[in-house]
Amino acid sequence: MTLPAGAPPDGLDLRALADRLTTVEGVVGVVLGGSRARGDHTPDSDVDLGIYYRGDLDIAGLGALARDVAGADAEVTERGGWGPWVDGGAWLVIRGHHALAREDVHVDWLYRDVERVREAWARAHRGAYDWNAQAGHPLGVPDFAYVGELALAVVLADPSGDLTDLRKAITYPDALRAALARNLWEADFLLQIAAKATSRGDSAYVALCLSRALLLCAHALHAHDGRWLVNEKGAVPAAGALPSAPTDFERRVTGLLGQLGKTPEDLRESIDVAEELVGDVRRACTP
Repeated sequence: MTLPAGAPPDGLDLRALADRLTTVEGVVGVVLGGSRARGDHTPDSDVDLGIYYRGDLDIAGLGALARDVAGADAEVTERGGWGPWVDGGAWLVIRGHHALAREDVHVDWLYRDVERVREAWARAHRGAYDWNAQAGHPLGVPDFAYVGELALAVVLADPSGDLTDLRKAITYPDALRAALARNLWEADFLLQIAAKATSRGDSAYVALCLSRALLLCAHALHAHDGRWLVNEKGAVPAAGALPSAPTDFERRVTGLLGQLGKTPEDLRESIDVAEELVGDVRRACTP
């Protein structure tokens, strides 16, 4: 597959690194993910490599390779070392004096169980999903994020062809689109319970409720337009750029969350604004 312009930092031989990773026992294939795969990266964006594995993964072998490319202090985690859904991996810096790079580059390795991706795809195809608690993900990791990651990725190394075949089979399921639109009921519920906290001036609780409600709106808008959303970061700006987004969605969300207020009156007014936003999203997502 063709890499987006400027996706690999100048002088980093991504495909050579990916090929070396596939020699480690258990590794099925390697993809470029994140902003560099989407083509919306900045010069200082890390390089995210998804390391897809099946069965036993040779952690010792990965550790040896990490030390070879990133120095003696490089470390890799065990499977699940970063939590049940982020899984594990490594944060590496490949120095410019290494044969793989001409300048220092931050490269992240992220483990992904390919069979778990298949299970998530089967569930998404039925319109089933769960929000999974995970450190670093305040909304939670939806299991369909595993599917979206692969759909948005650039395959770098895939000796068996498994990743390429799975990626070709992935389309945005109508059932998932409908399920995420239906989930706007939770946004309504969050606003209702937030309203009960306004008399106490509990701005922290109101902020939590409204943030989750509006991120659910971002997911509903992505689903309506058949676009994968895999992370909370950048979710609102991305939703605001969608064809179906209500007018000024991003500006309205950021303005609201940036100035919720402290008094009961201010908080009630913020909830009123949020209710209008959720209503606009529901109308946008109604066939």
